[in-house]
Amino acid sequence: MIQINKRLTKVSEYLNHNKLADIGSDHAYLPIYAIQNGFINKAIAGEVIKGPFLAAQHNTKIYGMTDIIEVKLGDGLEVIDDTIDVITICGMGGPLIAQIIDEGQHKLSHYPDLILQANIHALPIRQVLQKIGYQIYDEQLIKDKKHIYEIIVAKKGEMQLDETEMKFGPILLKSKTDLFKEKWQRELESLNKISKQLENHNDHERYHEINQQILHIKGVLK
Repeated sequence: MIQINKRLTKVSEYLNHNKLADIGSDHAYLPIYAIQNGFINKAIAGEVIKGPFLAAQHNTKIYGMTDIIEVKLGDGLEVIDDTIDVITICGMGGPLIAQIIDEGQHKLSHYPDLILQANIHALPIRQVLQKIGYQIYDEQLIKDKKHIYEIIVAKKGEMQLDETEMKFGPILLKSKTDLFKEKWQRELESLNKISKQLENHNDHERYHEINQQILHIKGVLK
């Protein structure tokens, strides 16, 4: 049985599908694990970089899954087809995940479920999901090796998020767990440092912008 890290294990808990496309699959750990545990039946492991693509091929061979996991070299969602009913994109920054979805939205006409795990800045993901007709079904924070990751699960549907929901997450906002508070407290500390550095500079616009962000976070954490 293959071992995967804590954050990918949490992502796998949302899988209950036929065929997965794991974009940026790296070593194909998630598809292999999901098949071993009966969460999916088959998969495409997509990778844009040759090294990880070869590593994914190697692992599917080791675990005897070359017939059920197709390793594809390609950019973003170009590797998927209409047989896919769930897509995972994990281990990237929010802006890159949003870009992959936006540029590949023509491949999503059959509306597969999306399970997205951002290392940082999830706001652009919510913006693009709303734009292309997806609704956030669940959100969760997971801490792995001191880093807090954001998981967003989306399905076909309409939503209209306000500015606060876009930034903090509509479901995460409702629960405001200890991990949510820890994540935004860290952000607050980082912004306070930037604000202090900008005090003696002439960039008044940036200073004002940072302080508005600080006030926004403080208001949510109350």
